[in-house]
Formats: sequence, C-alpha cells, structure tokens
Amino acid sequence: MAIEIERKFIVRDDGWRQSEIGSAPIEQAYFARTPQVKCRIRIFGDNAYITLKSAAGGLSRHEFEYKIPEADAVEMIREFSIEPPITKVRYDVPFKGNIWTVDVFGGANDGLVLAEIELKSADQSVALPPWIGEEVTNNPRYENSSLARTPFTTWAKGD
Repeated sequence: MAIEIERKFIVRDDGWRQSEIGSAPIEQAYFARTPQVKCRIRIFGDNAYITLKSAAGGLSRHEFEYKIPEADAVEMIREFSIEPPITKVRYDVPFKGNIWTVDVFGGANDGLVLAEIELKSADQSVALPPWIGEEVTNNPRYENSSLARTPFTTWAKGD
C-alpha cells in the first residue's frame, strides 16, 4: 500500500530560487471528492497521472498514483473536472540532503507559494531552509483540492 508522508509550508521569500535545480508546469483537476478520498488528474511536465488520495490525517495518507496517456488526461480534465483546474510550476530545491518542492501557483491561486518535503517516516527530523515560513501541513485550506474549490485569490486579506 502506498503511503505519502509530507509536510507543507508557506514560502516567505524568493531565497529558494538561487538553489533551484529543475522545474515543470503542472495542471491538475479533481473529478471526485468524498470524505474518504480525493481523485485527481494531473499533467506534470510531459507526463500525466490519475491519483487517489485518502483524506488528510496528519502527515501521512494513502496515495495511489498511476501514469496515463497525456491525451487522456487532457480529455478527462475537460470532461470530468468538478471545478476549474489548478495551475502551478513545481521547482526542485535541494537543502541539507533533502529535495524540497516549491509550488508557485498561477491562475485563481496566483500569489501563493508553498513548499513541501516528503518524509520517510512521520517522526523524521528535517532541517528547515531559511526561506520557509509558517507550517500549514494540518491546515485544510492549503490542500490542493481546497484551493481548487476556494482559490487563494478569493480569501479575505489577512486570512
């Protein structure tokens, strides 16, 4: 069974850009959401995936992801999306032996920049880069599926 363990943070400044080693555009859309599972289609660079994730429960959750033809993903996003797709560019940023992913959102989530680190275990210690801000791992507003429903640009100032 696939388990994803990750922590998520707001990025406080552009200090990460000097260490960035690669990037790829992402377009993703949700086609089903229940209290137990979220289902999405994602086009990530030149690849496409269908993913099922269990509801968030702390740092870890079940995740099943399968590669699919990109043409199918384009059609699924067009036909089955339950809200507008999320667009972002994902950057890989090494820091002290780990690769962080920094997502710079566009569209209705323009202005939002989040960083994630995937862990091997929930109790793994990880050094935080200086450009990392508040941890939002347990804040459902920052889940991609929530950002699809209630985009960052619609939040009241000061939220």
